Amino acid sequence: MLKKCSRSLLSVIAVLTALLPCVQAQPLLNPGVLKVGIEASYPPFEAFDLNGQIIGIDPDIAQQIAKQMNVRLELIDTKFTSLIFGLGHKYDMVISGMYITPARQQRTLAVPYMLSGASIISWKTGQHQPTNENELCGLTVGLQQGNAWNEDLTQQSANYCQKQGLAPIKILEFPTAPEVSQALLSKNIDVQLEIDPAAQRIVKMSRGRLIISSTSLLYPLPMGIFVAKNNPQLASAIQAALSATKNNGHYAAIMSTYRLASHP
Repeated sequence: MLKKCSRSLLSVIAVLTALLPCVQAQPLLNPGVLKVGIEASYPPFEAFDLNGQIIGIDPDIAQQIAKQMNVRLELIDTKFTSLIFGLGHKYDMVISGMYITPARQQRTLAVPYMLSGASIISWKTGQHQPTNENELCGLTVGLQQGNAWNEDLTQQSANYCQKQGLAPIKILEFPTAPEVSQALLSKNIDVQLEIDPAAQRIVKMSRGRLIISSTSLLYPLPMGIFVAKNNPQLASAIQAALSATKNNGHYAAIMSTYRLASHP
């Protein structure tokens, strides 16, 4: 009887051992390579340079994380609206100028790495130069598809504009941020709502035609590095690597270069 029980127990242990690798989340899709989803059309966060290399805030941070994890970095350019859906099978993590929102947290694990908010971009000589979200009533606001502000503006329109008897905010979405800027320059929208570091660059590149008319950041939120929900091992490894990057001064150097706010 004892021998039979022992054999049965060993059989169970053998089966569990065989199944264990299938149950545990694998830290990386390919050992030794950190595959990162990014949309390379969103300077200064990420963009292609003249040599076809992806440069910017997020690639710099991703490179430091990969260095701390002792793995090779591989950046994968993907449409912004598809980034979250590729986690866990196309790439290991996403870092692409994305806010941490409740909707994204339902699908992912998020590691905060900086703070930012939106700015309103207007024509320098235009009729409309809103300084805050209350002054957006009745205006056509351009946004990039998939960002977190569509819901914010929809609520602003319903809870403030219409209750004050003002015209609602009209929201127009475009596939990329440069297309939103082009719509503004073509006067097909009244203003553009854009994350502040990108807004500053857009204004700088406009050759004096555009300004940031908002006087403070709108809808400030932490920005995040996103990992598949079933891979807490990788999220922990990225958090540890980010902490090490902060401790060795590389993170502060990146924030200083781009004049950004860090996250504690």
